Amino acid sequence: MLKLRFSEFEFECGTDEAGRGCLAGPVTAAAVLLPENFNLDLLNDSKQLSEKTREKLRPIIEDLAISFSVTHLEPLIIDEINILNASIQAMQESIIKLDPTPLYIIVDGNRFKPINEIPYSTIIKGDSKYMSIAAASVLAKTYRDEYMNKIHEEFPMYNWKQNKGYPTKEHREAIKKYGTTKYHRMTFRLLKE
Repeated sequence: MLKLRFSEFEFECGTDEAGRGCLAGPVTAAAVLLPENFNLDLLNDSKQLSEKTREKLRPIIEDLAISFSVTHLEPLIIDEINILNASIQAMQESIIKLDPTPLYIIVDGNRFKPINEIPYSTIIKGDSKYMSIAAASVLAKTYRDEYMNKIHEEFPMYNWKQNKGYPTKEHREAIKKYGTTKYHRMTFRLLKE
């Protein structure tokens, strides 16, 4: 059973990212502020949900949230500042865009950097413990998948529609055959040596 709140603050936001382990495409983060009476039975960590369920939940979360926001950070930035820093920056940018400003932040995982002096807690497996983080994980994942489907049209040979940029055997074979694109993360090990 997911909990609604971690802190005593009314405006507590949850944040999470998707696409950290991918070889191509952005890292995408979302931040979500949920109301006191929020309840959504289907909601869980996005990795535990089918694509169909995530797609079904997204408009409901967007409709019921007090505020939500999503940020894509491009491979160029990922290569420049590394994936951990890019994940944190994407979460921070999502939080900044929330209105009202959250009074407390709960973050999925164990790493974060303070932003605008808002108190925060990092929570390991937070997306399977707290509703706002689970909601953020669903938004991050669905928005990123949508992005990957769009760039798939541009470079269908990598089959991003299917693998979403993750290091599948098929994706690596395509990199070997066709080389890299502007969407690939050049600091990642794209091919198994």
